[in-house]
Amino acid sequence: MSMLLRLLCCLLPLWLSACGRIDPPEADGRLVVAIREAPAFFQSEGDSVSGFEHDLVTAFAHSLGLKAHFIKAADPYELNDLAVAGRVHLAASMPIGNSHLQYSIPIRTVGQWIVGHSDVLGPETLDDLAGQTVEVPAGSPLADSLRGLNEKSRPTVVEVPGVNEMDLLERVTAHKAELAAVHDIHFDVGVNFYPEASPLLQLPGKLELGWAFGGKDAERLREKADAFIAAARADGTLARLQDRYFGHIKRINSAGIARFIDDAKTRLPQWRRHFHAAQDLTGIDWRLIAALAYQESKWDPLATSYTNVRGMMMLTEDTADYLRVRNRLDAGESIRAGARYLAELVEQVPVTAGYPDRLWLALSAYNLGMGHFRGARAMAAKFKRDPDVWYEMKQVLPQLARPEVYARLKSGPARGGEAVIMVENIRSYYDVLCRFEAPHASAYPASIRPR
Repeated sequence: MSMLLRLLCCLLPLWLSACGRIDPPEADGRLVVAIREAPAFFQSEGDSVSGFEHDLVTAFAHSLGLKAHFIKAADPYELNDLAVAGRVHLAASMPIGNSHLQYSIPIRTVGQWIVGHSDVLGPETLDDLAGQTVEVPAGSPLADSLRGLNEKSRPTVVEVPGVNEMDLLERVTAHKAELAAVHDIHFDVGVNFYPEASPLLQLPGKLELGWAFGGKDAERLREKADAFIAAARADGTLARLQDRYFGHIKRINSAGIARFIDDAKTRLPQWRRHFHAAQDLTGIDWRLIAALAYQESKWDPLATSYTNVRGMMMLTEDTADYLRVRNRLDAGESIRAGARYLAELVEQVPVTAGYPDRLWLALSAYNLGMGHFRGARAMAAKFKRDPDVWYEMKQVLPQLARPEVYARLKSGPARGGEAVIMVENIRSYYDVLCRFEAPHASAYPASIRPR
């Protein structure tokens, strides 16, 4: 082979790699981002996209005067390859450590867990892993952690292609896999969908996750990202996003979630058409109305409290009269009326509150009444809290039960802590329904929804 041909063979891969490198984001006004789809970070349904990383990256792009454009990576291998090849400006939720990439300051730290089915006796110590088979997503750093255990503790590691941690939790609960390794953030979210999954054993060490940069603008973008993340941590943006996506996920225990999933299979089908009709009437996602109804009555149309609050949506007599409800125990009438009432409350929350905060605030007013809700907003200013942000109002509402607080309010005392619990429960129920129930295919698509 001639010297020239040898040289061409050596340079060809470098030329091909360079051809695939992306132009600076300012070239077309887009920050191109590689990301993996998982409920903890990024998820899509129709035209709706949401998630902790989605929102944080979008805010970063906006701070640069750019639009975020997301490319979904099939697995951690592809996520890493896209970053190393410089075919994206940024790869999100990357374990920090690849010497070929530059990383932002850490955004979160995650633990690593072995999980199994709750009705199967699993390993209690690292040594118990020897001889066991543990599934991990293909390309996940979890595989390296398991293979890095000493020989007497090392299990057989199976890297499953095309799955994420949520898929592995489903495999464990369906008895298709005995053990799986997942990061704690994915388990905390996933146990609300698969309550039979049980954390058995924590692996040593933690992983820091950040944004990875590998293109020709890597250093410049990394410096801007560091400044943005530091500012977001200082001004509360990170805390608010953390609360938006994870603040409610541990509110209901596994037994409660399992009971809800069972009720969704057995009770919900007979009422589904009424919830669909309520969405057509109000524009509120039917799954949110159903979550509210479950919190109120456990989908029991005959439910009655000691204060004579009655029906599927637990309407008071005054509210029922206002909404012109003839029979609170008629499931369809109650559901439609409750949805109409919630829609009215959403309209009464100031437009300065964005979604989903406006919806969570309206739900708290559904529980408290608008008078107490307005009183809480007034107190928020005195406590130097933002009344338009649910994360802030969660701290204010319980104060309505304190004499030194309600004495200053025309509305008097209120059980604001109960309103917080109600809203957080509804958020959890809604997440589960979104996992297992399809959107309502209607001429009136949901215009009021958390995502």
